[in-house]
Amino acid sequence: MSEPSIFFSEVNERQGVFHRRTFLLGAFAGLGLTALGGRLAHLQLVETQRYEKLSASNQFNFRLVPPPRGLILDRNGAILASNRPNFRLLVSRDTGMDPKATLKTLANFVPLDDRRQERLAQEIARAPRRSPVSVMEDMSWEEFSAINVRMPELDGVSADMGEVRVYPHGGAFAHVIGYVAKVNKEDVATTGPNSHPIMMHPGFRIGRQGVEKAFDLELRGKPGARKVEVDANGREVRQHEQGDIPAIPGKEIQLTLDVDVQNRALEVFGDESGGAVMVDCRTGDLLCLASAPSFDANRFVRGMTGAEYRALANYERRPLLDKALTGLYPPGSTFKCMTALAALDAGVDPEVRISCGGGWQFGGRYFRCHKRGGHGPQNMRDALKNSCDVYFYQVALRIGPDQIAKTAKAFGFGQTFDIGISGQKAGTVPSTEWKRAYFKSNPANQKWFPGESLSYGIGQGALQANALQLAVMTARLANGQKALNPRLIRSIGGVELPSGADVPDLPFRADHLKYVFDGMAAVTEAGGTGFRASQLGLGDILMAGKTGTAQVRGYDNAGGHRGKGGPWRYRDHGLFVCFAPIDSPRYALSVIVQHGMGGSTAAAPRAREIMRVALLKDPELRARIEKPLPMPDMGPELDSPDLPDPPIVAEAPSGGGETT
Repeated sequence: MSEPSIFFSEVNERQGVFHRRTFLLGAFAGLGLTALGGRLAHLQLVETQRYEKLSASNQFNFRLVPPPRGLILDRNGAILASNRPNFRLLVSRDTGMDPKATLKTLANFVPLDDRRQERLAQEIARAPRRSPVSVMEDMSWEEFSAINVRMPELDGVSADMGEVRVYPHGGAFAHVIGYVAKVNKEDVATTGPNSHPIMMHPGFRIGRQGVEKAFDLELRGKPGARKVEVDANGREVRQHEQGDIPAIPGKEIQLTLDVDVQNRALEVFGDESGGAVMVDCRTGDLLCLASAPSFDANRFVRGMTGAEYRALANYERRPLLDKALTGLYPPGSTFKCMTALAALDAGVDPEVRISCGGGWQFGGRYFRCHKRGGHGPQNMRDALKNSCDVYFYQVALRIGPDQIAKTAKAFGFGQTFDIGISGQKAGTVPSTEWKRAYFKSNPANQKWFPGESLSYGIGQGALQANALQLAVMTARLANGQKALNPRLIRSIGGVELPSGADVPDLPFRADHLKYVFDGMAAVTEAGGTGFRASQLGLGDILMAGKTGTAQVRGYDNAGGHRGKGGPWRYRDHGLFVCFAPIDSPRYALSVIVQHGMGGSTAAAPRAREIMRVALLKDPELRARIEKPLPMPDMGPELDSPDLPDPPIVAEAPSGGGETT
């Protein structure tokens, strides 16, 4: 039997393969360990700050905070719109929560009827996950405390303190300032300022009307953020004391309005409907821009029920309509100032007298004057003082509609003004060109008929204007030189806007303007149509003006004179324009009482009360009013020795009687 043989060469070969493989595996392992170590070193040393931030972002989060909305002030700094604390109840849709059950539980602590719960449940379902929906605003402290105590038991429920817009003067400035409301889906955009995430915040509001809407971006400010600690599910655990980003308040907007004049205007209207506008005759600043009846803007901020809104919208006197800017009315006899100036500009001699017998027969129709018995012979000044229709019928027929339209447009009729807010209607200033364009589809009616000029001359027919235009007309007449433009916004963020007096001169002769000026002064003299109702009772300060009554429809037996016996909506409008003081005009005012039936009876007394407030608030005029009157001349003073001795009256005895 032979012995096995050992081949050393084979063993050596096998050991060499093993060693090579071991070396390669060790090399790969070393490279892996080196790469891993390098990566760990890179993470630990180079990217430390980045991962610290990522870790913190999982632990902390930022909640957007709406900025305080900018204040709105009057000309003297009185607050017209501000913000106040507001306890809010919020519900966020989260995993596993039942919105309906949550709302039903909350109804035990705050007033939530079934209908409101159903609507809120739909809003919560439509909202993005964890996006809070406002359930209750203006909670009482007791309600706020009850919710906070039970917060751990209520998933998705939170209660906090935010801010809500408040209007301290209620309805006095509602049409001018407007109001704010919740953001709708239509308000959110994909680009621009309305794409900011703050738009989805339940406490954020945007302007819906007036100054709040026109200057919404300036009033918004810049949102801030509140740093909070969150759990793994993103729920807020606690607020972090450091790291909050403060919000930047919106800009402050100052108006030219005067809170006392505006409040007095709304007060004197009472239950009547109409508008009042006051303009500074020197600068064009608006001191009053009132519309009556009004509405409480605070109700729109809190949210109005459908029944409440329908009550406002369906009310006959239309409180939601801005009668100072949007409402259009025939200016009536207040427009005779324009007809007179147009006649002077056309070369009509103002001293030529026209006889008024109570009416004028023209074109197969009898055009009446407001005074049945007539005014007798009238020159232009008399016709303005007495508001004689017959005089202006004939003058308007002589000069034609285009001359009247040219003058009216120069004084602001038929146009809107850049006062910063929307809502103005330009009205209508008839002319031959206007009629051709208006009846473009009906060539038979494009011709201007002479009888139309008669109505035009007394402020009727197709002519329409608003209270702002009438106030601008009056201010330009009172100024006597400048074509003043009205200014409502005094400053934005402390930067003052240009004055309304930086304008060119009126394109009329100074003596013609002075003649109409004097005619308006005659209206408030003894015997004038506005005398009784326009006496200010402020010493030697007097007011000039022009009354007007605008016919709404033809009189009939059912309606009677000025529609007094008919429905309210068919009664004539009462108008009055005025300025004071006559010797140095400061303020011009227009008042329209919708269906008030007379300028001298309805509008002029209200204008007087509004004007008194403005005059008494003017320091220079108040000093003039309070200045003692000079003592009357009593003749030469007598020396005391020459005076007779006074009688001596003895004390009456107990028995009665008096001995001298």
